[in-house]
Amino acid sequence: MSTTYVIKNVAVLGGEPTDLLLRDGMIAGIEEPGGVETGARAPSSTTELEVVDATGLIALPGLVDLHTHLREPGREDAETVETGTHAAALGGFTAVHAMANTEPVADTAGVVEQVWRLGREAGYCDVFPVGAVTVGLQGERLAELGAMADSAARVRVFSDDGKCVSDAVLMRRALEYVKAFDGVVAQHAQEPRLTEGAQMNEGDLSGRLGLAGWPAVAEEAIIARDVLLAEHVGSRLHVCHVSTAGSVELIRWAKAKGVQVTAEACPHHLLLTDDLAATYDPIYKVNPPLRTAADAEALRAGLADGTIDIVATDHAPHPHEDKDCEWAAAAFGMLGLETALSIVQQTMVDTGSLDWAGVAERMSHAPARIGRVSDRHGRPVAVGEPANVVLYDPAARRTIEPSESASLSRNTPYRGMELPGRVVATFLRGRATVLDGKLA
Repeated sequence: MSTTYVIKNVAVLGGEPTDLLLRDGMIAGIEEPGGVETGARAPSSTTELEVVDATGLIALPGLVDLHTHLREPGREDAETVETGTHAAALGGFTAVHAMANTEPVADTAGVVEQVWRLGREAGYCDVFPVGAVTVGLQGERLAELGAMADSAARVRVFSDDGKCVSDAVLMRRALEYVKAFDGVVAQHAQEPRLTEGAQMNEGDLSGRLGLAGWPAVAEEAIIARDVLLAEHVGSRLHVCHVSTAGSVELIRWAKAKGVQVTAEACPHHLLLTDDLAATYDPIYKVNPPLRTAADAEALRAGLADGTIDIVATDHAPHPHEDKDCEWAAAAFGMLGLETALSIVQQTMVDTGSLDWAGVAERMSHAPARIGRVSDRHGRPVAVGEPANVVLYDPAARRTIEPSESASLSRNTPYRGMELPGRVVATFLRGRATVLDGKLA
């Protein structure tokens, strides 16, 4: 039996209260409070009507994450497509792009189609596989880019994330290749020779702590090279997890020149800083590392003015044993799907840097455009559009408890922190995947 939803007194993008009618997978009506209820009666015995009181809530388009690690196939001890999409739905996401560093690597049509089908079977959000740029992420020869693009998964984003495509010739060839099907190469900007053994941001603190430093220039050098390559071949480049003030300036310069470059910032780089490494708690070990307060400020300013196009979670689950160990032996990465919207509210909305329309642009519309899924996701909350909608309570407060996560992993850096906001409901094509803050 299908369900028609009347969502009463919700503020679309933080505007005036209105009523939404979700029916047959579409937004069928938007009217003043009380206006859609008369025409929302269940039309047949196979459809039921549910009224949701959304007083005090904000309606946003379903969020789209361009950078998620779902770990399946191969590392189902850390995450599966099912558990990862549960976490995504609880975070307000209706679509995620699953990175290629699985086991086996998603470098063939067969593997990306497997991930795509697992997403369809799970049903909590749409999963769009990201294809590897190079075979086995080894940086030696190009993967089957064309075959992945032509597969049932219709891959349009390619990345060796976790590793940098450090060979300039290979990066140029990849940028040239993806032009044929309007693809984009998403670069993990990390010069490997400058980061051998690196453990945290390079600076006075890394010296005092005795941890090998990770210099900002290792990121910035690759970005500078790649924007020039993208300009040279006239192709699309996306920069993953930007973390330094210098990187923001390079991207701003490239955009002013007309280079087809987009960039993402992660919630943890907007809020957290490298002083947390002084705890030696590996929960704060991430790639690229947490940077300085000045870097975080530059990222927030770049996100506000559009230099940084999107927020992407880089949701990176790890099993307990990979984080509950000494810093040097611990894996890089943090959870992010269930807390992303709260972090953006705290760092960008509550500070006046973005309004809710700006949040919708950076967490839904723009990532859908970059990933070339804007025919299905990242659409406006408007009549005739797919009913991918999030209801969010910005006045709520919650304390993050890792055991309450839907992820198989528990490596959240926000444990014990009180964060603003709560996703109350998520609708994927008019079907509730989350209601009352719980999986439906």
